[in-house]
Amino acid sequence: MAHNQDGQDQEVHFVGDSRVKVNEKKLYPKDYSEFPGKTEAFFPNFLLKEWMVAVVVLVGFMGLVMAQEPPLGEQADPTNTSFLPVPDWYFLFLYQLLKFKWASGPFVVVGTVLVPGFIFGGLLLAPWLDRGKERRPMKRPVATGLTLLTLIAIVVLTWEAEDEHQKQLASLPKGDESVEIVDQNDPAYDIYKNNACVNCHGQQLEGLQGPSLRGIGDSYTSKEIIEIMDEGKGEMPAGMFQGTEEEKKQLADWLAKQEAPEGKGEKKSQEHEE
Repeated sequence: MAHNQDGQDQEVHFVGDSRVKVNEKKLYPKDYSEFPGKTEAFFPNFLLKEWMVAVVVLVGFMGLVMAQEPPLGEQADPTNTSFLPVPDWYFLFLYQLLKFKWASGPFVVVGTVLVPGFIFGGLLLAPWLDRGKERRPMKRPVATGLTLLTLIAIVVLTWEAEDEHQKQLASLPKGDESVEIVDQNDPAYDIYKNNACVNCHGQQLEGLQGPSLRGIGDSYTSKEIIEIMDEGKGEMPAGMFQGTEEEKKQLADWLAKQEAPEGKGEKKSQEHEE
């Protein structure tokens, strides 16, 4: 304590060992660590932290995208009526939702606008709709219940959509599954999957609109397969192969290797090719 000129006691703050009073106020806001249990300023403190985390996640995600080649499906073909289109996995629940009678047909607006709008609109407005100070899930039954219900619905609808798609694929006509694909690691297999032939003969050579190619090497030589590619055969039009001559030769040689196990086919005599 110190005395002023009037003899009254007055509390005085000193800087170090000097006797200079500290009268000026701080020109910067107090740090929020001085207030335990309180929140911090949204801008710029909280927003800066969120952006830093988002940058790290985005860099990691882009690294994975560039390092891993994305799996591509079959080439688009309007003549392939057996193709079963499905959306990406994160939209499967909405795809399955449109199969219900109350969300499709004359009520398609419900499945395409109202329900998705209610879900995503609720997520967007959540900070304004739920402004309670309580953060424990058990103390927030409405918000917790709606969140769990939404998550369960998404998981169930996604599983149902994938399960139904697999059943539809299994119902498509298959070739002789006892005849396995020969040398699936051959680059010619990738040439096959990236061309129009996959639309009729299937990813696994099982045959969709066209015949199965499993065991085709028992019936045709490489030269004969090239002739079919160039001239067509049956319902297959000519000129369906869209690759180079070298790729065509490579594919024909690989298809000629597709032989059935012993006793399941009769191999034609191979012609000498230069």
